[in-house]
Amino acid sequence: MAKPKIAVIGTGGTIASQGRDPLDVADYASSGLPILDAEGLVAGVPALALAVQAVPVRFAAIPSTAIGWPEWRGLLAKIAEVKAAHPDLDGIVITHGTATIEETAYLLSLTLPDDGMPVVVTGAQRPFTGLSTDAHMNLVAACRAAGDPASRGRGVLVVLNDEIHAAREVTKTSTGRLQTFRSPDLGVLGHVDADRVTYWRKPERHPPGRRFDISGIETPPRVDVAYSVAGGDAVAINAFRAAGAAGIVAAGFAPGFTTPAERAALAEAAAAGMIVVLSSRAGSGRTFPTRRYGAQGILNADNLNPQKARILLMLALTATRDLAEIAAIFGTC
Repeated sequence: MAKPKIAVIGTGGTIASQGRDPLDVADYASSGLPILDAEGLVAGVPALALAVQAVPVRFAAIPSTAIGWPEWRGLLAKIAEVKAAHPDLDGIVITHGTATIEETAYLLSLTLPDDGMPVVVTGAQRPFTGLSTDAHMNLVAACRAAGDPASRGRGVLVVLNDEIHAAREVTKTSTGRLQTFRSPDLGVLGHVDADRVTYWRKPERHPPGRRFDISGIETPPRVDVAYSVAGGDAVAINAFRAAGAAGIVAAGFAPGFTTPAERAALAEAAAAGMIVVLSSRAGSGRTFPTRRYGAQGILNADNLNPQKARILLMLALTATRDLAEIAAIFGTC
């Protein structure tokens, strides 16, 4: 039986990083050694050939802290190029640093065509050369998930630590633990076990209400995140307005509040035409709509964390500035 054909697009990150020695699992960025490209990554995991036919695709070899709008647009173009060059592909795996993996995965889920082909994003908590690294097994597990027919039509997936997560739901919860990625509200979609890939559910928010086309947008609408703290004032919010932000995501207190000074500044920003979305710094759960905030034109992020609410608001603002339309987008995506 033919093995699934999987394109492995390398972007860099810890999964492709090299430390000074096997015990260098924290300061490997200072090792002076290059980040592996896709060819080096695939060649360094010979066991991958036991599971899939991997096609390495070079894209970037950078830490995920350096990934943003230009890289996202380039990655979308690369995925389209790979699909065209390999019409017999069964799936695509993107290797990525874990710092921003959830943001990249969510943006891809909102911008890639919904053609059913599995796209799986994976990374690692320990570098490629580290003792007991998770890089090798995460790459194998991601490729196995991408090549499994049951993965089709589930949207962009994130696979680490043998767990399969929905791009919209997953978040990084620990700086160093291998089990860092969690979907706090709803849990995993499935598992990559030794004998098979198993799914337990489908994400309800896939497919989203719309796909966003950013291919022709070189500079995204500026959206900033204002983090609520006890005694917080309007300084950051006013600075974001002065910098020309088109939108602000408020990372408020649970279940959806800010300090009085912050609320006044957000209301003023909304009255001036800025789109303001209220999320929560709590880490899980919805921000609940209230008459007070709603009357001031402040929208709710549903259960999106602040960094993902920022992604969605950026994309929404490429299509519309209508408050009702943006509210509907947050209710469906």
